Amino acid sequence: MAHFSAALFACLLLPTLAQATEVGVVGLFPGKAVLVINGGNPRTLSVGTKVDDVKLIGVEQNAATLEFDGKRHRLAIGQHAFTGTGGGGEQAITLVADVRGHFITTGTINGATIPLMVDTGATTIALGASHARRANVDLRNARTVPIQTANGITQAWLVSLNTVRVGDVTLHSVEATVAGHDMPHALLGMSFLNRMEMKRDGETMTLRKRY
Repeated sequence: MAHFSAALFACLLLPTLAQATEVGVVGLFPGKAVLVINGGNPRTLSVGTKVDDVKLIGVEQNAATLEFDGKRHRLAIGQHAFTGTGGGGEQAITLVADVRGHFITTGTINGATIPLMVDTGATTIALGASHARRANVDLRNARTVPIQTANGITQAWLVSLNTVRVGDVTLHSVEATVAGHDMPHALLGMSFLNRMEMKRDGETMTLRKRY
């Protein structure tokens, strides 16, 4: 009987260890969003309702805010978010390109929610002035460095971010530059991406933490 109970407990525990959730937004309407959850059929949720532990928090013109697996995600149409570390504690996230081919998601920098766009051409994470203020980035002792912008070369501040989190991936002490102007998205550059294993498959990109 003891052997049976141990085996039964192990079987019940396995789904919990392997738990992961993948959600994609395929449609937006006033007060509603159409979601694909874990590869299933599209489901329409109203703000405040929950299906399969995925709750729709709010809907804007171009994005929906969702809560699942204890985290909030802001997703535009065509974007997916993946959470869950699997059985081995692996940290990974899967992103889906938008209609322009950009990989855009929402992460946290020093605990503040910041919109992010993957940019392999950026040497570091690049923050706009308002993003840096929101994340309480201290510029008082920061070194100034030249950066190239669409309007030519300008000055930015070189800093180290305490924490950067995207999905289940968390990095500490990540180099970044802070511009003197605002930006629509912070750029998720190579100071973050160099510490990832990056795999692109068509419109999907998977980032897996290496160290």
